[in-house]
Amino acid sequence: MLLEAFGSALLGLALAALAARLLARRLPSARVVLLSGMLGALFGAYLTQYALGPGHNTLTATLVGSVLVAAVVLSLLLRPGTEGRRPSPRASFSLPSRG
Repeated sequence: MLLEAFGSALLGLALAALAARLLARRLPSARVVLLSGMLGALFGAYLTQYALGPGHNTLTATLVGSVLVAAVVLSLLLRPGTEGRRPSPRASFSLPSRG
């Protein structure tokens, strides 16, 4: 159990470091990204163990589940990119005013 938690935390940290390096402009500070990746991976390991139930806990399944949940948590931190974005030719929607 300790090996699964340690491995999940390291994988979450590695995934977060990779995301912080590749997507630095679209993510908040590196400290927030690293912490979110690690906590997401730990929660993913817990969630995977709970979903599999007793007797079906494998190290591989736990680590895969932790990486998937960490990736989801990190994707929630992404901001929209501004490169290559053109302004819309249409006027923005607005409600009619009365008065």
